[in-house]
Amino acid sequence: MLIEQMTREESLNFLAGKRPARLACSRDGQPYIIPIYLARELDRFYGFSTLGKKIEWMRLNPLVCVEADEMESLQKWCSVIAFGRFAELPREAQDERHRAHGLLWRDPKGWEPGYARTIVHGKERELEPVYFRIDVSEISGRRAHPGAHAADRS
Repeated sequence: MLIEQMTREESLNFLAGKRPARLACSRDGQPYIIPIYLARELDRFYGFSTLGKKIEWMRLNPLVCVEADEMESLQKWCSVIAFGRFAELPREAQDERHRAHGLLWRDPKGWEPGYARTIVHGKERELEPVYFRIDVSEISGRRAHPGAHAADRS
């Protein structure tokens, strides 16, 4: 097996792929991670949710981590991790919210489960859309494939 480092562009594209990524945030030293679909524009990702734990926590601590992976076999896989900062797109930022909506709408499955009717503690959760952006500060990707060992390639 050979493991290679991916370029920044390859890593960004992989993270914006058609698979769900995992978004990690933390509050008071407690990590929290959830699956999420993201849309890419340059070095930022746009996301969508309704009010809940992840939005509350990211409002308190905007530092986040996003991870996506794909594993075909033990010798053929890909993994990308990005660090960034959450920024909520308020109603006043109509142009950016509209851009985020357009990018996210390219893959309609990204709207669920974030915009599905949800009952929490016996009450229906409000379906007020929350658009946000993650500005990537650092990203790293690795991919493995069957092949010559690194020592055999020299």
